[in-house]
Amino acid sequence: RDELERFLRRDGIRKVAARDLPVACAQGVDGATTVAASLAIAGANDIPVFATGGIGGVHRDAPFDESGDLAELARTPMVVVCAGAKSILDLPATLERLETLGVTVVGYRTDELPGFFTRSTGLRLTARADTPDELARIHRAARSIKRTQATLVVQMPPADVALPRDLVDDAVTTALAEARRHGIHGAAVTPFLLAAVERATGGRSLRTNLGLLEENAALAGAIAVALSRDGDGE
Repeated sequence: RDELERFLRRDGIRKVAARDLPVACAQGVDGATTVAASLAIAGANDIPVFATGGIGGVHRDAPFDESGDLAELARTPMVVVCAGAKSILDLPATLERLETLGVTVVGYRTDELPGFFTRSTGLRLTARADTPDELARIHRAARSIKRTQATLVVQMPPADVALPRDLVDDAVTTALAEARRHGIHGAAVTPFLLAAVERATGGRSLRTNLGLLEENAALAGAIAVALSRDGDGE
């Protein structure tokens, strides 16, 4: 409990990306892993299914920084469940990069990319599945043909906590302006923007985040069970 509370206070806790793992392990430092680092750890331990809130991607503002999550998704052959890329990002550009990197994106009970805080973005997907068993079959097919990329499963945030698209767009616009005004850049951008969006939405975005995390974990668990039934739980 003490360790958990220290992590929540962020007392001496650093952000650990995939590239930081060797140093963090060798020096015994404490850190909170990014999606990319979590993927690397899961992949190294043959864990076939991973759940997160939302992945990183291409940022909206120059220099259009790109999250290391995308490169890790391109070299880690496992199932990743999320609610799309974070709403603060350039979602069309992020979807294009996933396509370029060969990452299969499958909508779970949806035909378009969710917007993390929102259920709709207008960005159409090329694949859809409606059951965990179907998603497990897609993963098995990917492994059978030696695909080296992840299968990215995206599902909408729960309807009772999802935010209106216009509210999120306005909040993100305000957050980006605030980041520019304060000269925020690099690794500090994403946490700054998410905190700014939380303020702009009166805390509603945090409730959305918690709700979608629970949904994503439940779906990931169901996919893992489906894989285990067929002996593919690796």
